[in-house]
Amino acid sequence: MTQADPAKKKPATRRRNRPSPRQRLLDAATKLFNEEGIRVIGIDRILREADVAKASLYSLLGSKDNLVVAYLERMDEEYRTRWQERADRAADNDARVLAFFDMAIDEEPEKKFRGSPFFNAANEYPRPETDSEKRIVETSLNHRRWMHETLTGLLSEKNGYDSSGQADQMLIFLDGGLAGARFTQSVAPLKTARQLAKNELGAPPADYSI
Repeated sequence: MTQADPAKKKPATRRRNRPSPRQRLLDAATKLFNEEGIRVIGIDRILREADVAKASLYSLLGSKDNLVVAYLERMDEEYRTRWQERADRAADNDARVLAFFDMAIDEEPEKKFRGSPFFNAANEYPRPETDSEKRIVETSLNHRRWMHETLTGLLSEKNGYDSSGQADQMLIFLDGGLAGARFTQSVAPLKTARQLAKNELGAPPADYSI
């Protein structure tokens, strides 16, 4: 009996070790959406990049819009994890607040200054019409709400009173820094935004009794 050629077994081994079709769809969508945007990318291009049949997409996710929601949920989960890792190492709540800015300063050059994927997604659906388009915008807003709630909790704990207004201010600093970084292709606006946030954190607490 002749032995099987080991080289002939390699493709089967690669197939066994290959990510699942859903994983490949998400990986392809993440790459393409982050680099080029959402609406400009057709479903056929995603399928080619992922090497997945169209029938698999519809059986796993149902539609491109559902794939967009899954992509945003994944980006949100990964963002929260990265922030939490920094927050766990931070010395105090000021450092945890500034971790949002530090993340952007560290990550934007690698992302070629494309800014927030959640902000970008919401911008691509300014007037959502279908239920699935509304879910895309809502998923982006959920990330924003988490950021605001997290900042509010940190600042309220530090200040001893409800600091949702100061959390709004921090997000405005961050938004401006991201927009400036995208325009200039530089982290300089983000560093300025961080300094503004640091100055605000060091300012005397506002007197809300007036």
